[in-house]
Amino acid sequence: MSSLSSGTLMAGKIVYDQFLSGNRTGLEPVLIAAAVPARAQQRVAEIGCGAGAGLLCLSQRLPELDLWGIEADAPSIELARHNLAANKRENVTLLQATFPYDLPGILPFCRFDHCFANPPWHPTEGTPSPHAQRDLARRALTDTLESWIKGCTRLLRHKGSLTLILPASLMSRACTALTEHRFGDVTLFPLWPKTGREARLMLIQGRYGVKGPSRILPGLTLHTPEGGFTPESSRILKEGEALRLSLQQVQAATRANPGNS
Repeated sequence: MSSLSSGTLMAGKIVYDQFLSGNRTGLEPVLIAAAVPARAQQRVAEIGCGAGAGLLCLSQRLPELDLWGIEADAPSIELARHNLAANKRENVTLLQATFPYDLPGILPFCRFDHCFANPPWHPTEGTPSPHAQRDLARRALTDTLESWIKGCTRLLRHKGSLTLILPASLMSRACTALTEHRFGDVTLFPLWPKTGREARLMLIQGRYGVKGPSRILPGLTLHTPEGGFTPESSRILKEGEALRLSLQQVQAATRANPGNS
């Protein structure tokens, strides 16, 4: 395995190694894992799982899930296995495959309740990264976003959710592709760097086979004016609190805590 750097996620709750060179893990896998509206015992797939950060964060919040990770890069799959073992995660199945073109026949017969992904988004015509793994993780083909969304319809059950984290510049394309492939209840959740700054990243979530209207939620401000995490983002990034994007999650939270509604 290539040279690694050792660190942690979620304020030390998860030990996490990553490659010294190439694609480096940021806040995205922690945030998207917090947004997956899963419940215990459900089956969840991450498309493009890399070294396993998203799977680790989701299983930290919900340890009783049946998790699957799909990744094209063999060294990243090997590192994901290493990270999962280091954190004693035994409920995760990893598959090496280029999504959605060569999905192996060993996928479960029953469909997934949820999928989530941080798809490649750097334009094809841009300057290639000198690191092959970073280039694979970030460089999109012309139809990558659309093909990943369409590919998830092969995995999801009726009313299952798909959660994506994308640059705000791809919001229009993502919403169009979701609508074309029968996703409804599409929710946009901006991630504001600081109060008064434009959102560069967006969480986008839809449900397969439903016709509910789209919504834009207030979103989350990540940093204070001084640069630290806001209390709200700290509870998610450090404590593992869920981000409630779906209407069902908000209604369930209100029923559980009627005094906070």
